[in-house]
Amino acid sequence: MISLTSPVETRAHRWPAGAKLAALCIATMALFALDSVAGQGAAFAVMLALYAAPGAVFLRSGVARLRMLWPFLAVIVIWHLATATPAQGAVIALRLVTAVGLANLVTMTTRLSDMVDVVRWLAAPLRRVGLNTRALELGIALVIRFTPKLAAKGAALGQAWRARSSRRPGWRIVLPFTLIALDDAEHVADALKARGGI
Repeated sequence: MISLTSPVETRAHRWPAGAKLAALCIATMALFALDSVAGQGAAFAVMLALYAAPGAVFLRSGVARLRMLWPFLAVIVIWHLATATPAQGAVIALRLVTAVGLANLVTMTTRLSDMVDVVRWLAAPLRRVGLNTRALELGIALVIRFTPKLAAKGAALGQAWRARSSRRPGWRIVLPFTLIALDDAEHVADALKARGGI
């Protein structure tokens, strides 16, 4: 779900990373305070408007990342239809899409190095008591960097399966996807060791 920085330059690219992350935290808390479908729908509309403001290319790029939420949304909808609580399901589904969309918006308009700087600043009190925070900073950077890469590889694996079989891939691609993720992790670990580790 997390995007790399968007190639489309926006005004938000020049805003401080700390301010954007703080606004994201506040917006997420506000989403959890809203319990009505109308309120969540309004928040969803605001999120879409933020994507649309820089132009159609930015909007398409951002919304394309949200398509990966459909399995989670399907489970939510089916469960709440089965339990006869469709309004509650709509609130949860809209909250999920809006929260992930806002987080994706922040990563699309923020350089990875700026986000790591914010984490380093937040972890400063831990360094004062003697804790090494480099692992935390590196871990967050790796999650932000590799999540979209792994998602793209998973999508490519699914397409490769569909090109060779009429059946849906389902659980059958879990093992090869796991092996791909482990292989990537091993290469990253080797690269870190070659550079002195953490």
